[in-house]
Order: sequence, then structure tokens, then C-alpha cells
Amino acid sequence: MAVQVVIHLLNDEPFTAEMEELPPPGATYLMLTNPRTREGKHVQWVTNGAFRFMFPLTRISFIEVMMSAQERDTEPFYRDRGR
Repeated sequence: MAVQVVIHLLNDEPFTAEMEELPPPGATYLMLTNPRTREGKHVQWVTNGAFRFMFPLTRISFIEVMMSAQERDTEPFYRDRGR
């Protein structure tokens, strides 16, 4: 199952993509598929026919890992757990 992420590059606009799995601790790059803008549009730097992208971690400021729809339905919001 693919993990949806938001990638924040250094000095560039963030974009969304999918990853097969989160990188191990010693990783030096990320393997991504289906990059697009946060609005869902195609990014301009993708060449026609390209389907997998490798980004060095030195270019990435931080990564947001998004919850799937199933996780949102089953996982309570952290403030509601104590109630």
C-alpha cells in the first residue's frame, strides 16, 4: 500500500507524491511516484513517460506523511483520546 507524502524541497514549492514505504534510517534518497502539486495538478519538471523519481535527502527540508482515509476513520484525534 502506497504512503501519501508531502515533500518540502529546499527553496522550492512543496509537492505531493506516493512512496511504497518510508525510507530506512540510513537512506540517502527517496523513491517517489506520481508527483503533483498540492492542488493535484501535474508538476512542470516531470518528463513525459517518467513514472518513478529519486530525490536525494540533501534537497529535502522535511516530509509530511499523510493519513489514509481508513486511518482517519479508525484513529481518534489525539485530544479526544482522554474523553
